[in-house]
Amino acid sequence: MADHHHHRTHQVQVHGLKGQHQQGPSASKVLALLTMLPVGGGFLALAGITLVGTLIGAAVTTPLFILFSPVLVPASLVICLAVTSFLASGTFGLTGIWSLSWVGSYIQEASRAMPESLDEAKSRMQDMAGYVGQKTKEVGQEIQRKAQHDGK
Repeated sequence: MADHHHHRTHQVQVHGLKGQHQQGPSASKVLALLTMLPVGGGFLALAGITLVGTLIGAAVTTPLFILFSPVLVPASLVICLAVTSFLASGTFGLTGIWSLSWVGSYIQEASRAMPESLDEAKSRMQDMAGYVGQKTKEVGQEIQRKAQHDGK
């Protein structure tokens, strides 16, 4: 029976080798894995050291922060307010400069177009004055003519 079992195992092994072509990883993949394994391990070790250092630093500084919080909190608030006011001042200053620049360019554009507009306005006023003068003269003559006609 043991002989039969040994023979059967041999057949499975031979059959497995004949029926399938087993291909392992290529040499370049093995070389890349062997190269990257120490690099990855080194980075993992650095991450662990950093975590431990952070935890130790937090454990040491937490009591200091608690002890000095009556000084640190107002100081940080003053610093935050000073930075905020400085940034707001700069923003308002830039907005003011931009506004003055815009008004200046608007006035320049208007002054370039103004002589043309003034000439047009003068011309229209002269035409209107001539028209009104002519109409006034005609109406005056009409009134005079009617007065003479009614008087006769």
